[in-house]
Amino acid sequence: MRIHAYDHGTRRPLRALAVKSRYWKPGIDVADMISELVFDLIRDQDVVVVSEKAIAVALGRLCDESKIIPGCSARLLAGFWMRRVWGYFLGPLSRMSRINIERLRNYPMCEGASHKQAAIIYAGVTQALRHGSEGGMDVSNLPYSYVCIPLVGAVKVAKHIKETIVKRSGKDVEVMIVDSDKTYSFRNLHITPRPNSVPGIRCVGVFAFIIGRLLKLKPRSTPVAFTSSKDRPDVALQIAAVSNRARGDGAGKTIWDIAERFGVKVTDVSWEMLESIPHYPVVIVRRR
Repeated sequence: MRIHAYDHGTRRPLRALAVKSRYWKPGIDVADMISELVFDLIRDQDVVVVSEKAIAVALGRLCDESKIIPGCSARLLAGFWMRRVWGYFLGPLSRMSRINIERLRNYPMCEGASHKQAAIIYAGVTQALRHGSEGGMDVSNLPYSYVCIPLVGAVKVAKHIKETIVKRSGKDVEVMIVDSDKTYSFRNLHITPRPNSVPGIRCVGVFAFIIGRLLKLKPRSTPVAFTSSKDRPDVALQIAAVSNRARGDGAGKTIWDIAERFGVKVTDVSWEMLESIPHYPVVIVRRR
């Protein structure tokens, strides 16, 4: 367990306790695992924040992109759209870093086309226009050619986790499922590029990233599901932000960072490599 500093941006400062765990592979009983991890740590009114990707991987929501045959649209997205439009126009417009712009300009044609085809299948064409995390899809901290498909019915999953924790511990807690993909805020306006189920946060697709970065709006991790109905969107976003900072980036923020860390190609990262890194899929956020 590691404790993150208070966040002084709210009237009620938050304290985050990141709970260390082994890497979650497919087949893990998520509710049982989380209940076991937090049993001795939680108090009444805590919020148990769980990574959406960790849950999705445990539930086996994975797609092997090496087995996907890309169509013409996916090849066009990987070649022209990613390399040219994102690499030379939307990337600089969105104030992306130089290294990420270079990565976009050299976007892999073969693997990239397969990824875009998967995005079209699982997230739709409009989400496939994004430069990454299409519809909540994620390739970071995953081995080989796997991509994580976002949860369906995330609210139902969150409620099941809450019921299991409350039944076993007797503590009155809330559960939030969160994605590191950013929501951008200006006062009471909150826009996100990916679908979510938290009222008050609007999904506007690829435009959220471009507008948010261009106008330097406040970026915070996106709550995908939250069992509390009394907390406002800005409170949910603050809890998500604090939990994300406490959790860290695992083996790396992007698939390129992870591959560089282990000195292998992006499709050669293995389960064993990922298991060698400390993981914090669960964060307990405490309100003071």
